[in-house]
Amino acid sequence: MTDTDHNGHILVVDDEPSMRTTLSILLRREGYEVSQAGTGAEALGMLEQGGYDMVLTDLKMEGIDGMELLRHIKAAAPQTEVLIFTAYGTIATAVEAMKLGAYDYIGKPFDEEELLLKVARALERKALVSEVRDLRAELKGQGGRGKIIAASKQMREVLARVRQVAPTEATVLIEGESGTGKEVVARAIHQASPRSDRPFIPVNCSAFPETLLESELFGYEKGAFTGADKARKGLFEAAHTGTLLLDEIGDMPPPLQGKLLRVLQEGEVRRLGSTVPIKVQVRIVTATNKGAEQLVAQGTLREDLFYRLNVVRISIPPLRERPDDIIPLAQHFLEICRKKAQKEITGFAPDAVKAMLDHPWPGNVRELENAVERGAITCRSPSITAQDLSLGLFPLDAASVEKGTTLKELEQSCILTALERHGGNQAKAARELGIGRNTLWRRLKEYGLLP
Repeated sequence: MTDTDHNGHILVVDDEPSMRTTLSILLRREGYEVSQAGTGAEALGMLEQGGYDMVLTDLKMEGIDGMELLRHIKAAAPQTEVLIFTAYGTIATAVEAMKLGAYDYIGKPFDEEELLLKVARALERKALVSEVRDLRAELKGQGGRGKIIAASKQMREVLARVRQVAPTEATVLIEGESGTGKEVVARAIHQASPRSDRPFIPVNCSAFPETLLESELFGYEKGAFTGADKARKGLFEAAHTGTLLLDEIGDMPPPLQGKLLRVLQEGEVRRLGSTVPIKVQVRIVTATNKGAEQLVAQGTLREDLFYRLNVVRISIPPLRERPDDIIPLAQHFLEICRKKAQKEITGFAPDAVKAMLDHPWPGNVRELENAVERGAITCRSPSITAQDLSLGLFPLDAASVEKGTTLKELEQSCILTALERHGGNQAKAARELGIGRNTLWRRLKEYGLLP
């Protein structure tokens, strides 16, 4: 990788020329663009020109030391990540630096692999913060997938609830079927909150085995288990001062629910293999595609945890219950797909509009987005037709649906048709249905259709 195609611009600040040279060589070898400063005052002058993603600074320097430099950086450019170098005997000061906003500290002499890992993680967090800012801008009216379309009365009420709860520190429980946009609403809460310039980290609790989910959330120390050759921060630490979304909270194993309850009560976590508590200040937002009371009744969600999470509840209605949103959402997705497909698409033909309004959307907004993208790719005329959308997975008109047929039966029929079309391939069937593979698996399990 060349300097013109770098991973980030890093300013190295140290009063030892040999240390600056060593660090610069190491970082450039990894594809980073590197600048150097021999004093804190020189670094401040360079930082005024902007353009730095990260600062690596020694803690002890004559004149403006690392702590003072850190304060200046966080006051003038809080998005710039800072990694502190510290010698033996100054660890307490380095910990204080982290409280002031430093990403982390590393001891001298340093381990090259450890240094590069911390640099990479710090820059990943910076990229995440930038993404969050973009999403916040979308919420304020700019285009993008994260925008909430609220033409219906139901969704206007959801937005009003978001605006009401966002400025607070309250935990929020979001309910809604798969594909209704629970993560989009959670991001909206974060973007409209005082934490908007801090990390927003979503975690799908159903996507990890129990042991892996625990290490992801709480982190681990070196030697905590086989393969843990280095200590690692968990997502609670990564989300410090930001927001952590725990999606499908009902799928979190009971032992981890107990640990989550302790985090909410005490504001601290313990990494696997450690007895030392680490203070974290994280706003928790949870989501579930089932009723929370149902989860408590089934014993899959602890009752005491439910009461801690259920401070404010937001329920997102399925798309079939808010038809006023269907066409505005479709037009929003078409605007995005039109640019990707590089086609002059004027809109939707009348038969496409009717098909969308008649369709029950078992996959909700996600299914609609996929249908519009499919239509934008396959259409051969200026307008997307019903045939382009390919929604005819089962007949929906009154003449073809047997009297007394339930929506659940129609959904089963839809799933079976898609599976048959793709020879039992669940991944392909899920993509066609506009739902996630985990959602399809849960539907199959619920309906007793698993092979």
